[in-house]
Amino acid sequence: MPLKLATAVAACCALLGGFLVAAPAAAVEIRCSDVDLPVTGPLGGPATVHGRFCLPDGPAPEAVQLLVHGGTYNSAYWDLPYDPDRYSYQRDMAKHGYATFAADQLGSGGSSKPPSLPLLLPALARSMHEVVGHLRAGRVGGTPFAKVVIVGHSVGSGIVAAEASTYQDVDGVILSGMTHLPSVPALTFGVLFGLQPAFVDGQLGSLGSDPLYFTTKPGARAGLFYATENTDPQVIAADEATKDQVSVPGMGTVAVFGIVLPATKAIRVPVFQAVGEKDILFCGLFALRDCSSGASLRPAEAPYYGPEAELSTYVLPGAGHSLALHRNASLYRDATREWLRDKVGVAVP
Repeated sequence: MPLKLATAVAACCALLGGFLVAAPAAAVEIRCSDVDLPVTGPLGGPATVHGRFCLPDGPAPEAVQLLVHGGTYNSAYWDLPYDPDRYSYQRDMAKHGYATFAADQLGSGGSSKPPSLPLLLPALARSMHEVVGHLRAGRVGGTPFAKVVIVGHSVGSGIVAAEASTYQDVDGVILSGMTHLPSVPALTFGVLFGLQPAFVDGQLGSLGSDPLYFTTKPGARAGLFYATENTDPQVIAADEATKDQVSVPGMGTVAVFGIVLPATKAIRVPVFQAVGEKDILFCGLFALRDCSSGASLRPAEAPYYGPEAELSTYVLPGAGHSLALHRNASLYRDATREWLRDKVGVAVP
C-alpha cells in the first residue's frame, strides 16, 4: 500500500493542473576564446581581425554565426560585460547549442586600426569575407564549419549585405538595426549632435589622432540607441564603458552603398531582418516604415530583396536601435533561432 500510494502521489504531482512538471535542465558548459585572424587591410597590406569565439562544450555544431557589430561598437555588443545570462547574444546562443564568432571590425576593438580614409565599404566587406574563409577552413577553434550565417547590426548590417551580395559565400544572412529607408532627420541630428572625433574623447583619445575616426559623445548613446523605458540603466552604462570608434568615410559608404542602395538585392540565400519597434534611426520620424510588427514591415522591405532571400522580418516590441541589449532581447534571440532552424536548416547537436 505505501508503494502504491507513493506512485499515485508522484503521478498526481507530475500532472498537477494538467501540466507535466519537468526537472530543471542541466546547465550547459560554454567555451569562449579570443582569436586573431589575418586579413587584407584597406591598402592591400596585412591586417588582423580580432574576435571572440563561443560554443557549447562537447561536439562542435555544424554551423557558426559570424557577428558584425555596428558603428561606435565593437564585439562587446554581442557579449556585453554586464548580466551576461540576460544580455549576451553569444552566451545565450551557446547555451542553446550554437557557435558564434564575434568579430571586431577593422578600426575597432582588438583589430588593426588602419588610416580611416581608405577604410571604406569594399575593404570592410572583404575583411569579413576572409573571416568567412577562415571559419570554413577550420582556422577558428579547429572546426571547419559546413555552414556560415553572417549577422550584422546597424552599420554592420550594411557591411554584411555587401559581403553576402559580393562574395556569395554564406548560407544565411541576418540583418538587425536597419531598414532601407532610415529617418534622415534622426540620423542627421545624431551625427551633428551625438558624435565627436575619437581623439578628443576622454575615454578613447589614447587610440590615436586620426581626425576621421569618430565616437559618440558622453551620454548620447541612451537617446540614440535605446528605448530607455525598456532598458536596464546598467546596460547603458556598460555600453558607454565599452564604446568604440568608427571610420566616418567607412560609415558613409556603408550607409549609401550597403543600406540605402539595395546591395541586398543580390543576396541569394535566406534573410532574416530584425528591428526594434522604437528604433528612432530607422523607424522614427520620416522613416516611412511601419515597425509595429514583422508583418507590417515586410511589404516595405521586400522590394529590396530577390526571391532567393525568402525575406523574413521581425520587430522586437518596445525596443530601440540596439535591440539585442533591451530587457526583452530574449524574444529576438528566440525568433532568430527559429528562423535558423526553419530557413537555413541549422541543427544543433
